Amino acid sequence: AIEHFEVTWGGFLPATSDSVARYLVAHAGVLSINTLKLRLSALAQWHSSQGFADPTKAPVVRKVFKGIRALHPAREKQAEPLQLQHLEHLIAYLALEAEQALAGHDQPRLLRARRDTALILLGFWRGFRSDELCRLEVEQVQAVASAGITLYLPRSKSDREYQGKTYQTPALARLCPVQAYIEWITAAALVRGPVFRSIDRWGNLGDEPLHANSVIPLLRQALSRAGIAAEHYTSHSLRRGFATWAHRSGWDLKSLMSYVGWKDMKSAMRYIEASPFVGMTQLSERSVGD
Repeated sequence: AIEHFEVTWGGFLPATSDSVARYLVAHAGVLSINTLKLRLSALAQWHSSQGFADPTKAPVVRKVFKGIRALHPAREKQAEPLQLQHLEHLIAYLALEAEQALAGHDQPRLLRARRDTALILLGFWRGFRSDELCRLEVEQVQAVASAGITLYLPRSKSDREYQGKTYQTPALARLCPVQAYIEWITAAALVRGPVFRSIDRWGNLGDEPLHANSVIPLLRQALSRAGIAAEHYTSHSLRRGFATWAHRSGWDLKSLMSYVGWKDMKSAMRYIEASPFVGMTQLSERSVGD
């Protein structure tokens, strides 16, 4: 971002508020609003780190940016929610992969199927972000078959004061995250450390947790193998999928916000926008909301 301002555009550092405003005008409609935000953030950070006054906070810069945003409104891109019917199809396919791997004594394939199933079902039913899934530790998870699972995260995006938070999810008759978790840690013989890890071609587990950025390709690869077009899905698709299911299952907004961990109502509403899919099927007599 700094190179683009200084070399590509020909600006000088430290910058003046007028030069920053001209830079914005020169790239209005060429760069997206989000990209311009990143450019301003980088400029602000450079000036702060070098001990200079931040020119991006000047009224003229704010006014220009506001005008650009009005003329070139950003269309927010959101992940496609993973609908329940696709989740069912995906988990059924992963179960088939696990069966075939067991029959063929293919340990690497079995481990990947078990891991992906547990990650996807926990991500969906708990509404976890990808970084939260990757921070789960075996020592901080208690799972009881046919009962429920308790997970502790020492920090998360919504935990601004780093107080830690405990999450709970009941067992389900179908698509059960509790059973999926137990099957994964049993197959992987995990007793401590990160819950979700890399698996090499020989079936060896990595010592470090999966990186949050690896959840998207992991999900898309699983969807593709199951025959589901995957290009519009991201790790947020699990969170949005659960929110969509809960909303259509009659959860009130307050309960949904409390369960998922949203503090801002606007954030919650972005996840439960109208969808053409209706009539979601209840999974079992034990609702996730109970």
